[in-house]
Parts: sequence; structure tokens; C-alpha cells
Amino acid sequence: MESQFFTSFLMISDWRTVLFLAVLAVLFGLIHYLYHKCKMGFSLVVCVGMVAGALLGLVMQLMAGFPDDPTKVVFIKETTNWFQLFGNGYIDLIKMIVIPLVIISIAHVVINMDSGKTMSRLVKRTLLVTLVMTAIAAVIGIVFGILFDVGSGSAISSEAARAKPKDVVSVASTLRALIPGNLVDSMVKNNVIGMVIFGAVFGRAIWWIKADKPDMEAFLHKLIDGLHKTMMNMALLILDYMPWAVIALLANTIAQKGLASILDVGIFIIALYVALIVQFIIQILAVMLHGVNPIHYLKKSVALLILAFTSRSSAGCLPVTIETLVTRLGVNQGTASFVAGFGTTAGMQGCAGVFPAMLIVYVCHLTGTPLDITMLVMTVIVVTIGSLGIAGIPGTATMAASVSLSGVGMASSFSLIGPILAIDPLIDMMRTMVNVSGSVTNSIMIDKQLGTLDMTKYNSH
Repeated sequence: MESQFFTSFLMISDWRTVLFLAVLAVLFGLIHYLYHKCKMGFSLVVCVGMVAGALLGLVMQLMAGFPDDPTKVVFIKETTNWFQLFGNGYIDLIKMIVIPLVIISIAHVVINMDSGKTMSRLVKRTLLVTLVMTAIAAVIGIVFGILFDVGSGSAISSEAARAKPKDVVSVASTLRALIPGNLVDSMVKNNVIGMVIFGAVFGRAIWWIKADKPDMEAFLHKLIDGLHKTMMNMALLILDYMPWAVIALLANTIAQKGLASILDVGIFIIALYVALIVQFIIQILAVMLHGVNPIHYLKKSVALLILAFTSRSSAGCLPVTIETLVTRLGVNQGTASFVAGFGTTAGMQGCAGVFPAMLIVYVCHLTGTPLDITMLVMTVIVVTIGSLGIAGIPGTATMAASVSLSGVGMASSFSLIGPILAIDPLIDMMRTMVNVSGSVTNSIMIDKQLGTLDMTKYNSH
């Protein structure tokens, strides 16, 4: 009974578990000292936390002897279980305010609009910019998949037999599912776009009261303004704990993946990271083409990008994304809320752009399928359209793979990407960062096109 108490309930049965928990406590103390005592800048402290988390995860792997399956090593299993309390618990804390923040933010935007024309222009620009940037991401995925010759000469591992595709749902059915027929169910399923729709209708309903009941409209207007300010303050309060959370988040990701599983698909990992870095650079160039200095974007978004990299959750980063856009980059509240909310599940340049396009190249090389012009053009079209059709569906990257492979007639080969899915957490870090940076740069570009970007705030230090 005593053994079970330590091994299953408390999950502290190995001296190394105690050691790494003590190390985590020391690192937490260091972050507190640097941040609150030495008054080090927020972004710099987050970078320190990221480096500390990476080193901690590597040391755990080293002490375990770089096992093929680290999750079977007792102290790693126990330590990462405790680390999740601080890392994943932090992400849960952020997710807690996603739904109320989106609803209130969109309602706040709508009640402050003069007419529906502004929203119409915003929706059109968002769709256009999203589709163009996703198409570019698909091309980048194809180009670097071919350059690195991903999949050629790869051995099909036993993991392949366990990889199962998700059921592909039609675009029309997916888009219909985004309409929140049951508000509570949509909240549970984290249907962000559904909440955007509800918030817009709710805000419009309040706006209409102005004609009949001006006193009531004034009260509701103040109420929404107050709630909006409260939600933004909550986002700022939670954001303040990010430097501690990134240590546990990154340490867990590195510690839980074996060296063997990484080496099996090493070329694909390298090719994907290079392609995602290139897509990130393209995002910066796109901002420059709109006459905006990208240096300010990079300086003010460092903490957000690190959170995206370590948390691997676009939706979880949404409150921080909106806060960064509005308070630091001078993006209009309406543009930030709508574009960032839309970008958490639709048109994601990393998960639904670069990644599925490169996977198609990978499978083509594995199966000997010719990569002719027809296949290449079809891949870009399928990936781009599919990036909207997977909106609001859990497991976005896996769903994007299912949709894309099915779209180019290779659904039967889904099992071949098993080795890739086995190391998904490692490649998901950079994918998510590109997703979030895409939402931010799209917001900046769209706001600049609409003429509502506050350049004074954007260029401020």
C-alpha cells in the first residue's frame, strides 16, 4: 500500500524525481529573482525560461540514457506528470478565458461600429489575406519537401500500422457545424469561430436597441465596455506568469520524446523547420510590403511567439495574441479580435499550410507517385481550401493531413505517415508558432489596409 501511495498517487518514488522537482523549484526562484528583484524585461525573462526548460529536458533525457520510449522511465514519467501541473495548468488557465474574451471582444467591437460596412470589409479582407498566405505556405511546404527529398529511402516503421486517418468531413458540413446551434456545446468544443458569430449577433442586437431604448442601450454599452476591460486585465494577469510556465512546458516536450523516434524521421523534421522558418520570414516581408517596420513587431511579439512555441496551442494563446495586437502593436480592437479568433482554427499557415503540403511530397516519395505539375497544383488548391474546411476541429494537423491526402487521392496511404505523427509534439512547436505569427501579421496587414492601424502606438518603444 505504501509503495502504491508513492508510485501511483503521489508519483514520487525515485530520487531523480525529487532531484528534478528541486531543480524546477530553483529555476522558479531564479525567474522570480530576475523578473521581480532585478527588474529584467518580460520578453528577456521568457527567453531565459525557454533556455532553462530546454536544458532541463535534455538533462532528463541524458540521465535516462536517451531511451527509445522515455515515458516508460519511472522518474521521467513522474517528473513530467508534476511538470504538467505548472505547464499545462498554465495553458488551461489561459483557455479558461478564451470563450468569454472572444464573445465580449466581438460584441464590444460591433456596438462601437457605425454600420455593417466596416464588418463586411473586415470579413472580405480577412478571407482574402488568409487564403493568399495559406497558399504561399503550401508552396513553401512543397518546395522544401522536394529540396530535402523527404520520404525517399525511408523505412516504414511499425508505427505506420497504428496511424489511422480521421474521418474527412465535407467543407459545407464543417462550415455549418461552426454555427453555434447549441451555445454551451460550442463552448465545450472550443468552437472559437462559433463564438465570433454569436458575439457579432449579440453585439448587433445591443446596437439595435439604441433606436427604441437609448437609456437601456447606454447601460448595456457601459456593461460591455466594463466587461471587456475586465477580460483584458485578466489576460494581462495570466500573462505575467508565462516565464515560469515555459520552463515546465518545454522541459516536458523534450523529455517525453526518445532519440530513436527523432532520428527515424530526422530529415523531415529538419525540412519542416527550415520551411516554417522561411514562411515566418515571408510573413515579415509581407508586413514590410505594407509599409510597416517589422522590427517593432518582432520586439513586441517575442513573449507571445515563445508561448506559442512551448504551449503548442493556437487557441490557448488567443487572449495573449489579442492583448499583444491591441495594447502593444496598435491594431484596432475589432481587427485583432476577429482576425486572431478566425486564425486560431482556420487558415493556419503552419498546421494547415506548410505541414500537409510537405506530407503529400513525403507520401509521394514513399509510394513512388510522380510529382508532376498536376499533382503540385492540386496540392496547393486542396491545402488552401482545406485550411478553411478543418476550422474548429480538434487535432487540426492530423485532420489537415487527412483532408489533404484524401483531396489528392492518396487517402489509402495515410498509414505511411505514422512515424511523423509519432513525433508530432516536436514538430508542432514550430508549426504553432507560425500559426500564431500568421494571425498577428495578418491582423497587422488587414488593419493597415483598412486604415485603422495606430502607427504611433505600433512604433512606440
